[in-house]
Amino acid sequence: MRGASFVLLASFALCVLLAPSVDVALAAEGVPTEMDPVKAARLVRLAEKLRCLVCQNQTIADSNAELANDLRNQIREQIAAGKTDDEILAYMVQRYGDFVLYQPPFKPTTVLLWTGPALLVLGGAFVLVRNLRRRQTGEIPMSDAERTHAKRLLEGDAGNDKP
Repeated sequence: MRGASFVLLASFALCVLLAPSVDVALAAEGVPTEMDPVKAARLVRLAEKLRCLVCQNQTIADSNAELANDLRNQIREQIAAGKTDDEILAYMVQRYGDFVLYQPPFKPTTVLLWTGPALLVLGGAFVLVRNLRRRQTGEIPMSDAERTHAKRLLEGDAGNDKP
């Protein structure tokens, strides 16, 4: 039993001693970027204008999806090639359509996208007003007999006579 605990203790000590060297061996070497801070800021600014086609509610700057990473790399390559911001955005729109823009332009194909929320609010207000007007009915006049009967019911004297 003593030999088994010694082996266990020795194994534990070896693991503790070698654990830091495993982290060093598995650590990725830092890759120097070729971009200066101005180009990096430009990349971020462009990435914030483009929608992640996978996430759809995030920009490619915010997304961790593989496609967003590929799009950021495409932007990086085009910046390195000397393209302007407008040329890069035009390339992305040509390749992926207006949907790739986080704020698509107002044109015939995107009219419903821009006017849809306002139309829904107006439609909801119309339905609400129509339903409220239907509820507002005039007071139905009561005869004297009905009024007397209602008064008895409210006072607790139900009686068996009908109006």
